[in-house]
Amino acid sequence: MTAIISAVNVTKRYGEVLGLNGFSAEIGPGITALVGPNGAGKSTLFRLLIGQLRPDGGSLTVLDRPAWGSVGAHREIGYCPEGPAVYDWMTGWEFVVYLLRLDGFARAEAERRALDAVQTVGLGTAAHRRMHGYSKGMRQRVKIAQALAHGPRLLLLDEPLNGLDPVGRVELQGLFTRLAGSGHHLLVSSHVLYELERMTEQVVMITNGRVVAEGNLHRLRAALDAHPQSITLRTPDPRRLAHLLAPWPHVTSLEFSGEDVLVVRTRSPDAFYQALPELVTREHLAVRGMSSPDDDLETVFRFLAG
Repeated sequence: MTAIISAVNVTKRYGEVLGLNGFSAEIGPGITALVGPNGAGKSTLFRLLIGQLRPDGGSLTVLDRPAWGSVGAHREIGYCPEGPAVYDWMTGWEFVVYLLRLDGFARAEAERRALDAVQTVGLGTAAHRRMHGYSKGMRQRVKIAQALAHGPRLLLLDEPLNGLDPVGRVELQGLFTRLAGSGHHLLVSSHVLYELERMTEQVVMITNGRVVAEGNLHRLRAALDAHPQSITLRTPDPRRLAHLLAPWPHVTSLEFSGEDVLVVRTRSPDAFYQALPELVTREHLAVRGMSSPDDDLETVFRFLAG
């Protein structure tokens, strides 16, 4: 896999505060999720990648060129910042045209590209209204439009789904997937982890300016085997089920919750899931539901970061 972004021991200081602290990661083609709590260093990384900040230490390359001082590389990057970053007195379309003109495009080409971009992000007729009346979700769409308009290879999207309603989130997730399918590379950040889990399995987890894990989500989930995982079973006879599960060596605790719920904690969820169907069939048990609040990206992140 060819790295689109390569970071080796990257450090960025803000006075006495470390924005990034020995950040190292290899980010490949397609969509990669950058996940971490607010203040983890995600926005600092984006600003380093677009050349707005200079690293204080380490090596950072983007599209095979140094992130700092490579004008050619920066023209192949589209950036959607987390902040508002729009001019309220302009329409959405005018705003995108204006930024394209600043980037050197002739007026006719800028207007054509801006129209394509606002249509791509689904602004519709709102693209020709003044942005002072835009909702937060509409402003997000405008920011994504300006990031797309000049045809970049790499899109850096900092909290792009923030402020969108559920329908808008699904629409933009679909857009990001289509962009990746057409050859674009995307680094998408969020602190709402389930949003990114729907788009990609490639994850970089960051906290306190450092990477705590990176790679395929399924491989990262294997780390959960190192600590007890919670599994909730819904059954009309939880006490009988608990009696049958108690001898299993990887079961660490059993807890009743209500009249028909048994909460099991196990050190080996894979072994548990494999053995449970056989037990249910052999003992003629009625298990009406099974879920695991631990089996999601957020829990993996909390465990690895902790």
